[in-house]
Amino acid sequence: MNLVEKYQNLKILDKYILKQVIGQFIMGVLVFTSIIFASEGFITLIKQISTYGVPFKVALMIIILHLPTVFVMTIPMGVLLATVMTLNNLSLLSEITVMRACGIGLNRIAKPIFIFAIVMSLVSFSINEFVVPVMTKQATNLALWAFGQKNIPEGKNNFTFKELKEYGTLKRLFYVGQCKNKTLYNITLLDNSKDGTIQILQAREGKTSPEGWKFDKGIIYTISDDGKILDTAMFEQSDAMFGMDLSKEMNKNIANEHNFIQLLKYLSKPNVEKKQELMISLYDKIALPLMTIALVLIGVPLAITPPRVRYNRGFLFSILIIFVYYLVRAFSISLGEAGTLVPAMAAFLPNIILSVAGIFIYYRKVYTIT
Repeated sequence: MNLVEKYQNLKILDKYILKQVIGQFIMGVLVFTSIIFASEGFITLIKQISTYGVPFKVALMIIILHLPTVFVMTIPMGVLLATVMTLNNLSLLSEITVMRACGIGLNRIAKPIFIFAIVMSLVSFSINEFVVPVMTKQATNLALWAFGQKNIPEGKNNFTFKELKEYGTLKRLFYVGQCKNKTLYNITLLDNSKDGTIQILQAREGKTSPEGWKFDKGIIYTISDDGKILDTAMFEQSDAMFGMDLSKEMNKNIANEHNFIQLLKYLSKPNVEKKQELMISLYDKIALPLMTIALVLIGVPLAITPPRVRYNRGFLFSILIIFVYYLVRAFSISLGEAGTLVPAMAAFLPNIILSVAGIFIYYRKVYTIT
């Protein structure tokens, strides 16, 4: 066989392996995305609807807008599953043995898989840099809009809104005489949130917002439990917080709403809150896509099945590796947030551990497999 024929045969081999890898990858991403969506997404959906009063269509749209964030996590999982399942199948069918008998080593067999992993790593990084920030901002704005529209009884008179405490007792009772053009008129608020006292607020008008209800031109009476008036105060403007304060929730999405350069500039500002956590998120924008290559590095040698094993262990190995990775990742990030590890080490430690283990196993497999 001349060099041209050998080169053509290797190209055919690469296409053959890539075809199987891509098919398994698509299945893996769909499976892992569905699992995450069905667990976290469903719980979030129910919480937004039942607790915060967000309409079903809006809550569903918010969850869909967060799908790119899920894809960044499921792409490495899908690549690992595709790698292990493909090589495990080839091994079970003795195709790996045939390839090696033809002089094709494990390094050459794994070459298209590593190229695919590098491409998917770049895709994951691109999604995290250019798609996730845009989608996250839209989701946050949509949530703020939906919550700001909550409890506006447009066109209704004598409207009552009740807010309960954790154990079902009355916390606040709102009464609105009229709602017109999204402005509330003749408002009375009975506030029972503080132990020992009751506050009664009366205002001429007000509006709702993501932070609560804003009242203009009114008076507040503070009454003790035995009915005595303790204090009376006039006000030009007053706020009543209730439900979920989305202004605070917005701070949780700072890392996802910025790409690497934007987040780096944000962290250069003075007095940044939760700087340690944001620094970890900054390095994680690089570490998470690189996880794809680290997972493949350890997945390739583990996928080669010994001749005596006649069943597919690919899926089990994939789940086990992913579980170990995220266990180490959670532990590492916790140490980073506590200040025990520097942010860069907290983000990259799981990749380092996985890569070192992968290189060791890969080296032994390449030079000991027969």
